[in-house]
Amino acid sequence: MGKLRAGVIGVGNLGQHHARIYAGLKNDVELVGVADADEARAREIAKKNGTEAFIDYRILLERIEAVSVAVPTRLHHAVGRACLERGVHMLMEKPITSTLAEADELLALAKEKKVILQVGHIERFNPVMRAILKMNLRPLFIEVQRLGPFSPRTADVGVVFDLMIHDIDIVLLLKGEMPVRIEAVGSPVFTENEDMAHARLEFADGCLVNLAASRITRGKTRKIFIYCADRYIAADYMRQNAVVFRLKEGRKGGDMMERISTARASTKKEEPLKLEILSFIQSVRSGSEPEVSGEKARAALAIATKVAEDVRARLERFRAAR
Repeated sequence: MGKLRAGVIGVGNLGQHHARIYAGLKNDVELVGVADADEARAREIAKKNGTEAFIDYRILLERIEAVSVAVPTRLHHAVGRACLERGVHMLMEKPITSTLAEADELLALAKEKKVILQVGHIERFNPVMRAILKMNLRPLFIEVQRLGPFSPRTADVGVVFDLMIHDIDIVLLLKGEMPVRIEAVGSPVFTENEDMAHARLEFADGCLVNLAASRITRGKTRKIFIYCADRYIAADYMRQNAVVFRLKEGRKGGDMMERISTARASTKKEEPLKLEILSFIQSVRSGSEPEVSGEKARAALAIATKVAEDVRARLERFRAAR
């Protein structure tokens, strides 16, 4: 089997790393080229990775079998459709599209053309989440904090589609079902879209999930806390570590602190994006369903859409009451 001919469309802050990783997989992949509307940027990233620069991504599509798309969210549908129509396997950065109707069109097109459509919900490939999934948890309550400083590069969408959607996807992975109730609040601060948002998801079994997302804080936080009937897990996505707290078996009475055991989850630090791309390549090679299929990404988008709608509706009520 020859090398997979791959390319990258959009080589900004994230797309440049897709290009770097493809270029490093020299035994399995030929990075045919990178495309960007900014010609200088395309040439810069192409030079770094020993490949060709394209201004018109449609020309690149004629020469490749697989592509990573890392363009602004508003362009996901148009660029994604062009890729799929050419029969090119696609790894689309999250969210899959701006709307559910656009997502449905890409899903149908991928099925028609019989090509792989994977979406970049990268936390699924974080080693700490891999370790947590092996615990076979049944959460009663989940709390997530995804906070960070403002970045103009993502100002075209709100914080729900920019950041919170990562955690929505992880919650769906942990629960395996859609929530029965969604409530949210948020507000714009620096942009026209919401820059901070808090959401509460309720599931049929009584599990509650609190999600906090902000792009207006000074420090950067990426943490998840999972509470079960018999244990509590505190995990840090950035440090790729998790600690499990539970009562020691057979220990009753005495000092409560002495009865609590703590154990670190076994994780090996790896680059989640590289694991994501390797998974994409494997799906392309084997024809198997990708780990983060378009359908799974659509489910996350559906919840994110409802969260964003509730944020806007609640903010309108708040403003009208003044």
